[in-house]
Amino acid sequence: MLDESQHPSRQLRDEEKAVLAALLGTRIEIFNQRLKSCAVEDMADGGMGSIRFLQGPDESCAFDKAVAEAEYVDADGVLVSIALNIDQRGNLFELDFWKVDFSPLREYPRPELLIVKRVYSGDAQTSDKKSPADTKGTPPGGPNGEDPND
Repeated sequence: MLDESQHPSRQLRDEEKAVLAALLGTRIEIFNQRLKSCAVEDMADGGMGSIRFLQGPDESCAFDKAVAEAEYVDADGVLVSIALNIDQRGNLFELDFWKVDFSPLREYPRPELLIVKRVYSGDAQTSDKKSPADTKGTPPGGPNGEDPND
């Protein structure tokens, strides 16, 4: 699908913006200003569709953590895992696609086909955990102080 012979920087494509919006939901507002002018490059991933977000020439960056994960089934029926990663400064680092059989993407995912698995908020996953603020002031055992072991 993708020609990986060169990796020139470029602007985000509309379909990439749509996938980012689907992955981040309302949290995309945090990154909107940066997304308008950011440069990306295609990664050497065998044509799976991964991109790296480029920082300024004086900024070094390294992977920190995933902020969203999703999957979808490519046109050939093969599962594709997607992770949106940030760097140690909280900037978008990469949109990483991994097709489980390592073959190239046949069709770039449409947002309606994505199954968003996890969206992370700080150190807590929004899909699985409450934020510390949600549990602040709650006594051990729940709001009524009951001990689940009794």
